[in-house]
Amino acid sequence: MAYDGIVVSSIINEINNACKGGRCVKLQQPEAEIITLTVKGFKGQTKIYISVNASLPIVYIADTLPTAPLQAPAFCMLLRKHLGNGRLIEVRQPGYDRVFDFVFEHMDEMGDLSERHLIVEIMGRQSNVILTDNDYLIIDCLKRVTPDLSLALETNDDRKARILFPGKEYTAPDSQGKINPLEDFNRDTFESIVLARSGPVVKAVFGTLSGFSKTFAEELIYRAGIDGRKNVAELDSSERERLFDTIQKIIEDIRAGSFAPCIAYVDGVPKDYHSLLLSMYNAEEFSGEAKDEDRPMSSLLVYFYSNKQRSINIRAKSQDMRKILQGAIERTSRKLDLQREQLRSTEDRDKYRIYGELLNTYGYNVSEGEESLKCINYYDNQEITIPLDKDLSVRENSVKYFNIYNKKKRTYEALTDFVKKTESDLDYLLSAKHGLEIAENEADIEEIRSELVSSNILKKQKKNKGDRKTEAGKPLHFISSDGYDIYVGKNNIQNEKLTFGIAVGKDIWFHAKSVPGSHVIVKLKDGEEGLEDLPDRVFEEAASLAAYYCSAKDAPKVEIDYTERKNLKKPPGANPGYVIYHTNYSMMAVPEANLAEHQD
Repeated sequence: MAYDGIVVSSIINEINNACKGGRCVKLQQPEAEIITLTVKGFKGQTKIYISVNASLPIVYIADTLPTAPLQAPAFCMLLRKHLGNGRLIEVRQPGYDRVFDFVFEHMDEMGDLSERHLIVEIMGRQSNVILTDNDYLIIDCLKRVTPDLSLALETNDDRKARILFPGKEYTAPDSQGKINPLEDFNRDTFESIVLARSGPVVKAVFGTLSGFSKTFAEELIYRAGIDGRKNVAELDSSERERLFDTIQKIIEDIRAGSFAPCIAYVDGVPKDYHSLLLSMYNAEEFSGEAKDEDRPMSSLLVYFYSNKQRSINIRAKSQDMRKILQGAIERTSRKLDLQREQLRSTEDRDKYRIYGELLNTYGYNVSEGEESLKCINYYDNQEITIPLDKDLSVRENSVKYFNIYNKKKRTYEALTDFVKKTESDLDYLLSAKHGLEIAENEADIEEIRSELVSSNILKKQKKNKGDRKTEAGKPLHFISSDGYDIYVGKNNIQNEKLTFGIAVGKDIWFHAKSVPGSHVIVKLKDGEEGLEDLPDRVFEEAASLAAYYCSAKDAPKVEIDYTERKNLKKPPGANPGYVIYHTNYSMMAVPEANLAEHQD
């Protein structure tokens, strides 16, 4: 994700606006690599979340903070000693890098005011929190870096590793030859540094301008109307001028604090975010109830990563089911392949029946010891050659062929039923897997778990006495542009309840054709009689949802079947969510979920 220097500058802007001059009234360490600050200023309390965990190093203003242990770790106690009740003078950004320099004014044990720096470096696995005095002498670090460790880090990282240890002078991370765009960018540096780089233009931009990630360098090139794959040397004078003007305009926006936090979605899935608009993804500015106008970038990060963490948690809770389901799918697929192969071997069964019939008809022409019979096949009036076993009589050859035919016929009849059953089983397993892919909460997961236990795919888990009963999951509920209620099932159980519970008679049912997917129901309004009363736009919106919530959602368009609820039947003994229908219409739909979800 593009948590780059530009994003950092927008977060610093929000922190300074919220609590510059305020007092640090609470400082905690909920986890080994997480520090939280609560600063009380004129605008109230501001909660600052700091994580230097390599999996997600980040700083932002939070709504709530994680609970900290009663016994504070030693590093937290040290921070409280030097920063507790101190005044936050400001937050700076050295070198326009991914570094926060929290500058505090604190009264020491002698009653004298002294300056302290809480420096947070967001540098992947080298992320760190460093406490220094006014002269940037290190008091201590959350992660101490000794000379030996520094050498090891330097060997495996592009940045030059530093010694970070109490008593040592703090030095900022190596700039890697990049310039601070807010201070050093001009026509001369553009030509002597940016255009002097070899290779693709995108690399030239993020390789020379501090704070510009690869993602935003691509955005910058896109805004300039340049092919980012072009080498710098291939740019003509017009392209060079557009590139300079675009960089200059972005720098002006940053200086003015004209940030426009956005989330970029690709095929409906959040792909990236930034504090400036990512127009290359057609991203829209972050808005809605989740946005806090006083701290838009922080609220975007809370929204983005809470959703991401929720997805991670759901995936973790369903990992056992995914593994068992995948194994069952692979076994059932192999079984189906074998059955289909056996079924194909019966396709020539009628040939042997015809051999037997023709031998009974023309057998008088066969002389003793002959190995074949040529005759006219009265089914198509073509000459046919029938192989013969010369050790058998004509009648015995005929009986042999009828026996082969009857065996293949019995195999065909049995396998036809077996194949249908195995296909149904595979469809069911794939639909259960799809349900796990689109599950949104623990209730959805437990609903699928219960279903798989009932189907003897999973073993029933023993419950502890303290376990709470999980509430039943609910289908998604959308309101169409014309005010119609549209419901989307997220698993087989919900599909079953939705189609045979919520939907009635002439309500309209949508489903992706021949692939696992959600049942989508459009509820008719009072007085409406059926399909003919539904506006075209509702058909398009419901079909798009059916396409989006199916396993073929990555296709440009998906074929969708739709019909009235009264036309759906569930065969006796069928798996949950399985329906059959013979009266339906079809349409092509683009997989999209553009309607706002209604909170029931």
